[in-house]
Amino acid sequence: MISVTFKGIYSIAFKFVLHTKFTTRQTQWMLLLALPLCAMLTACSPAQDSVTKESTISSMSSASAEGYSEVTQGKTLHFPQDHLAHDDFKIEWWYLTANLTTAAGEDVGVQWTQFRIGMTPPQKSTVATNDWETNQLYMAHAAVTTSNEHLLAEKWSRGHPQLAGVKSQPFEVHLQNWQWLGQSDSLFPATLNVASDQFSYQLQLNSQQPLQLQGDKGYSSKSADQSVASYYYSQPFIDVTGQITRHGVTELVSGKAWLDREWSSQFLTKAQQGWDWFSLRLDDNSTLMAFRLRGENDQAHFYSARRMFTDGSGHNINSRDNPGDIDMQPTQWQQTALGNHPIAWRIKINSEAIDVTTQAVNPNSDMPVSTSYWEGPITIKGSHQGQGYMELTGY
Repeated sequence: MISVTFKGIYSIAFKFVLHTKFTTRQTQWMLLLALPLCAMLTACSPAQDSVTKESTISSMSSASAEGYSEVTQGKTLHFPQDHLAHDDFKIEWWYLTANLTTAAGEDVGVQWTQFRIGMTPPQKSTVATNDWETNQLYMAHAAVTTSNEHLLAEKWSRGHPQLAGVKSQPFEVHLQNWQWLGQSDSLFPATLNVASDQFSYQLQLNSQQPLQLQGDKGYSSKSADQSVASYYYSQPFIDVTGQITRHGVTELVSGKAWLDREWSSQFLTKAQQGWDWFSLRLDDNSTLMAFRLRGENDQAHFYSARRMFTDGSGHNINSRDNPGDIDMQPTQWQQTALGNHPIAWRIKINSEAIDVTTQAVNPNSDMPVSTSYWEGPITIKGSHQGQGYMELTGY
């Protein structure tokens, strides 16, 4: 959700052409599709090869959702169907973060996200005459983070059964050789395999807990007036075993993971600049999802959170229904290659008796990929102890 230049998107289109067999007509079609995607993500023009991070976030916030499906309150999510892609919405993601420990006792954070991006609204899509013609673009990010190292990788592909997509029997999310693979049409048990030049991991994922529907039964408001929203559910209680390879050395790992699923056609209002998102695993065996969507000033920020328990129950809190209940304040900043980022926070939720401070394990956890942002593991101290993950966009 962050920044892409015109030049970057168009170079991605050329990579598609170079790595895939096309007819002349298909080549022209794919390159032309890069143009509306660029407009959607950056609102740039051919005469402007780069844009500032602020204007990129602003243009994404105001990007038109016309022609795509809308998020409506009261819709019932259905599983396993809603584990699959929703091609009629503009964007969605499958997003896993994990706090793991090696056999030698080193703490390691792992992240994997696969995005699906609709490049044109469904009714404006070209009628496909073969599997190679698609208006769906997939992007995947992966990272391995420790206190002194942050390794990352990225992949792009058009939607195609042989390249990237989502399948139901068994459930699978893949982009080339990066793959989440279940054993049935359910999310779990599953394996997650990622391989890049600098690192790889093979993880076994399992969960017996009910899914958590964020917001109002999966309807997650992103503003006080509910003018923008997403469908959003999570599984914050995942057991992990497996192995990680870094610089040619393979180590066994184990720990806990968190899966988020979210889709919408517009995530931010025109006035919102980005978000600060936290997944916190607390020492009382509960979890907390909390985010702040930044407005033009402190009074315009929108806060939302959910305290979640292993039996599937949870408590929703947001700044519309509970003004002042959530307080999230940065306490330490660090200049990184991508901007000045708040790497330590105090998070208070009065109704939950939560008052904690969080600290980035590695402050230099920039993700300088095509859509740049900050993402990394955090530690938690205060009324509760624990570990988690933080994502920062729009700085």
